[in-house]
Amino acid sequence: MLVPLYRADGRLHAVLTRRRDDLRRHAGEISFPGGRQDDDETDLRITALREAEEEIGLPAGDVRLVGALQPTPTIATNYAVYPFVGLIEPGHAWTPSPREVATVIEPSLHELRAGYERRRLLRRGVPFMADTYVVGEHLIWGATARMVSDLLERLSPLLDAEAA
Repeated sequence: MLVPLYRADGRLHAVLTRRRDDLRRHAGEISFPGGRQDDDETDLRITALREAEEEIGLPAGDVRLVGALQPTPTIATNYAVYPFVGLIEPGHAWTPSPREVATVIEPSLHELRAGYERRRLLRRGVPFMADTYVVGEHLIWGATARMVSDLLERLSPLLDAEAA
């Protein structure tokens, strides 16, 4: 999975997608661009870059990988997600995959941090408490929310300096 970041208007922004509502897995959910490793891929960084290009049209050559977040499990589908952080230039014209992506979302990390809320969610009739982030009408929860938390914690000193 790729966590694309760029700086615009003096603030860091993340690039996320809202998945199509008719997908079998994680339908309508907000996520970073990413997907399964192909059999011929020996490096998960290559997978992250390929998937970002397939899902949002972000050329691999436009990404400077700068690190990784904690591997993050998904609860419902039992995947292990390996998020890699990459810096990109602002102003990309996205080309969302019509098969997978409904829209691309580009909140600032300040908007994400301000949208944090612990809330009660309902999944398959079972209520549970979860860390969430709300940006506009978009609810970020689950593995993506855990990745956002990891990212915000690591970048907290930088974000505090930006806000000052």
